This record gives sequence, C-alpha cells and structure tokens, in this order.
Amino acid sequence: MLRAALLLAALSPTFVGAQSDEEPEFPSTAWTEREARNYARTLEAPAELVVQPAFVTRLSQQSLANVADFTARAVADPSWLLASSQPVRDLIDNLNAPALVLAELEALVTTLMEDPAAAAQFSLNTPLTPLCASHALQCAGDPFRYPAVDNFYGSEGVRESVTYYDRDCARITGHVWKPANVQGALPTVVIENGSIQAPESLYWWFAQDLVRAGYTVMTFDPRGQGRSDQQTPDFEQGSNANSAVFWEGLVDAIDFFRSTSEQPYPHNTSCAGTYPTQVSPHNPFFAVQDRERLGLAGHSLGATGVAVVQSYGAPGAEPWPGLIDDVNPVDVVVAWDSLRAPGAAGETTPAVVPRVPAMGQTSEYGILGAPHTEPPDPEAHKNGFRGWVEADQPVFQFTIRGSTHFEWSNIPTFPATSWCPDAASGRCAEGWGLPMAQHYSLAWMDRWLKRPGESGYDDADARLLAEADWHERLSFYYASARDFPTRGGGMQRCEDLRAGCAQSGDGSGSGAGAAWLFLLLAGVFARRLRHNGALRAR
Repeated sequence: MLRAALLLAALSPTFVGAQSDEEPEFPSTAWTEREARNYARTLEAPAELVVQPAFVTRLSQQSLANVADFTARAVADPSWLLASSQPVRDLIDNLNAPALVLAELEALVTTLMEDPAAAAQFSLNTPLTPLCASHALQCAGDPFRYPAVDNFYGSEGVRESVTYYDRDCARITGHVWKPANVQGALPTVVIENGSIQAPESLYWWFAQDLVRAGYTVMTFDPRGQGRSDQQTPDFEQGSNANSAVFWEGLVDAIDFFRSTSEQPYPHNTSCAGTYPTQVSPHNPFFAVQDRERLGLAGHSLGATGVAVVQSYGAPGAEPWPGLIDDVNPVDVVVAWDSLRAPGAAGETTPAVVPRVPAMGQTSEYGILGAPHTEPPDPEAHKNGFRGWVEADQPVFQFTIRGSTHFEWSNIPTFPATSWCPDAASGRCAEGWGLPMAQHYSLAWMDRWLKRPGESGYDDADARLLAEADWHERLSFYYASARDFPTRGGGMQRCEDLRAGCAQSGDGSGSGAGAAWLFLLLAGVFARRLRHNGALRAR
C-alpha cells in the first residue's frame, strides 16, 4: 500500500515537492562568493547594452527623434515652455515676438540634432521642468518599442496620444492603447509610472503585453513626470515634490480613461482656457472598454498610488473621489517594488486598506542597494502580503533574485539584471528579471479580469502556479508567497514558493488536503486490489 501511495503522489501533477537550494553556511567563503555572484546581476543590463552597436545606434536615433518631437510641440504651442534651462528662458523673454520664437526654436532643434549631449539640458528636474521631458538619452527607454521600428503598431496594436487637465489644471500627457483587431468589450488596465526618472515610455513593455493579450490600456505621465506639466498654474508641484499626485492624479487618469462622448472628462471643463493647448475631450477608445473590469499597475511611488487608490471606498478608507464613477471601479492591482502594507492615514498618505486582489513584486537591492554582508530577514518583503492575508483578500508576493529597483523600468545604463541580452534582431527580448515580471503581471491580471472564452482565462491559474519554471529567479534571501483561490475553488496558500508548496489545482481544497487525499485514495485502491484478488482466489 505504501508503494502505491508514493507512486500516486509522485505521478500526481497537483503536488510539488521541496525544491530548496542548498544554503551555504554563514559566515563562510561559499556564502560570500554566492552573494558576490548574485550582486553582479545588478550590472548585467548596463554591461550588455553599451557593447551592442545595434542598441547604441537605435538609442541615439530615437533620442534625437524624441528631442525633435519635444521641440516641435514647443513650436506649435509655446505655452509648454515653462522651463528654467537658459535656452528656453531666452525664448520666453521673446514670447511677444512669435517669428523670433520660431526662428530660435528651429535653431535649437538643429543644435540638439547635431549635439545629443545638448539634449541633457531638457532633462533637468527643476521646479519648472519635469525630468525626462525630452525623452532623450536614457529617458528614451527601450528604443525598439517606438513606432518607427516596432511592427507592433498597426499589426498588433493601435495607440493614440491624449492630453487632459488634472484636478488642479496641470496638463497631463499620455497614450491610450487597444488591439488592432478589437472583438467585443475588453478588460482595461491603467499603468502608473514610478517617480524621479520614469517617463511613461519606460513601461510600454507592459502596455504592449496587455494589448497582445486582449486589453485596452492607458499609460500617462503624472504631474511632474515626462512631458506632463511639472506644476499647476498656481505653482503646485508634481513628482516627488508632491507625492499626492501619484494617487490623486491616478484617480484623474481613471476618470479620463473611463470618460466617453456622452460623459466627457470633467476637469477639462473646469480648467477650460487655462492654456491654449488643445485637450482630448474624452478617451477616444471608450467604445472598446468593458467598464466592469479595471486593473491598475504601478511602479515605485506609482505602486503606492495603486495601493492607495484601490483602497478608496473600503471600511476605514476615504470615499471614492472620482467624478465619473459613483463607486471605486478598480478590481485588481499589481505593485512593482512594491506592495504597500496596510495602515491608517498618515500626515501625507491616505489609508491603505486591502479591498481587491493584489500582487507585489519586489527587488533585492533597491535603488542604490549595497551587497549583503549578512543574511537579511527572509520575511522582510512580506509586510504587504500579510496585511492582505489578514484582510482575506487574494495576494501574491515575490522577490526577483539579483534584482534592483529598475527591473520594471527599461532605463539604459541603470543597474538592473539583463533585459536586452542581444539586440541584433532589432528588438530587446529575453533577459532575467523583466520576463519574470511580465509573466506574473499578465497572469495576475488575467486571473481576475478575464472571462470564459477569452484568451488567458483558462490557464491563468496554471501560470500563477508555475514557480517551477521560475525557481532559479526567485530570491534565496526573501520568501515569496501566495494566498489566492483558483477558479476551481481550491485555495493556493504558500509561505515560501522556493521551498516548495503543495498545490490543489483541481479546486478540491487546500494543498495539504489534496496530498492527503491522494494518500487516502491510494490506500483505498490497494485494499480494493487485495479484495478483488481474494474474490478471484475463491
């Protein structure tokens, strides 16, 4: 009977045994050597990019094109020239002479096209100029994801630029996305940037993944980021100088994303005439949205934004502050570095209350992390996870091995694991941390937003339970965990994915219960064999 039980358990696809790597003792030479190899991953991306002529050439080309586009916008609408760099101050001094302004701008474009280093002055983060406004140099992100070279546009997806006012009349720029061949009303996702060095272009990887998977999407630059205004007409700042824009501005973005021709975006009306800039009256792709399905993804301070915004309307949190919907429309969130732990409102941050399923993805070394000199607390990255579990909300948390804060933002030369190991084919693919982020981010959205008959619905649970495929990329320092129900009704609870977890993929109950069920069935099977043998002997 024991042999039969072990055979059934081994053959069963619903049980995964322990897969823990052998841990070197601390302190020891082996531990130090392993840490050195792990930390070296943080330099993979900058090392691989600078030696690839195809990448360097494409980045230079796109940087120049972005500067030209940025300057052309200023030519068409000088009201965008709220900047403190000397060339633009000189132009502002001559705003009463349009012909002179145009001539000076054309000369500036020529200078920037001939000298890419000069474009850096448009990337200064001053009280008046958002960092990366020009999208030049590193601010271009992955240079292979632009329409000039990426056949995604037109063949797979359609993207349209939008501009609208936030609640305080700062101009916000972004894009809305949809599949090229839309069938029916689609689930929807809004993606929010991180802060400081993070224009929306750094997150187009996930926008494209979502569009390919059958979503309509919005990317945008919060106030103080990228090409949106740094400040309001009353000089209220954005970005890190006013972190509230990462939740207040996200609510405004949701309002715009869900606006229609019959229900136009309201802040455009209240801010009308603030600037001569033409704004988008509503989301041009509203007709392909399923308004019952909305997800959010955010990085860094944007991750705090999605945690706050999903809270609105929950007990202990503020009411939903949006103007398009009466109640909070958010159904699921993904937080990239990382999921904020629940807590009451502070002096500067509203309350975070778990209300919807959440996934947290975390880095090992953060923004400027140093190598570990001793083993960290393995539970240190699970504060948000524990809060969601206590609130009885589905949650998934993992840490990427060897990763930095920049795994989720494709910034050339910044420390990160590999994300463009070979650009010879004319695109960045493969790598280490980003493919893992892509896999789980999309699977989590599919799990909670897709419906029967839609691509990604049937295998969403299986993709979320595929840690065997990603085992070598899970942190060996910090425990990764999950606690969510499968569509079959079974609970997938695991406190340490790398150590191995029982699963209940058939929805019959907990993972441990499934394992015991197989042992029980094995015993019944063995007894029946003996009973049948006795009958035949008679």
